[in-house]
Amino acid sequence: MYCRGIRGAITVEHNDREAILSATTELLQAIKEQNKLQPDDIASIIFTLTEDLDAVYPALAAREMGWTQVPLMCAREIPVPGSLPKCVRVLVHINTELSNSELRHVYLRDAVVLRPDLP
Repeated sequence: MYCRGIRGAITVEHNDREAILSATTELLQAIKEQNKLQPDDIASIIFTLTEDLDAVYPALAAREMGWTQVPLMCAREIPVPGSLPKCVRVLVHINTELSNSELRHVYLRDAVVLRPDLP
C-alpha cells in the first residue's frame, strides 16, 4: 500500500459561501468517482484558495459530504501575478495499491488551463 496524491482544481463564479461550497463539492465528487474512492481510502486533503476567495473554508464541503474522519487543511495560494483567479485547488492524499499513472487528476471549469496535458 502506498500513499499517493490526487490533484484537482475548479474555478468559482463568485466569492460567496454557496458558490465555493458547490464548486468544491463538484470537484471532490468528480475526484471520488473517477478514482473510485471510499472515505477510508483518504489519508488527508489540503485545500488552497486564491486570494480573491475568502467567504468560507472549502474543507466544509468535504465535511458536508460525510468525510468527518478525514484530516483537512485549508491554505492560501501564492498570489503569483497573472495566475488563474477564483480557484480552489486540492491535493487528496490516498492510501492505495494503484500506481501514479492509474490515478485520475481532475481539473474543472476554467481550471482545465492548469493541466492542458490531461484528457
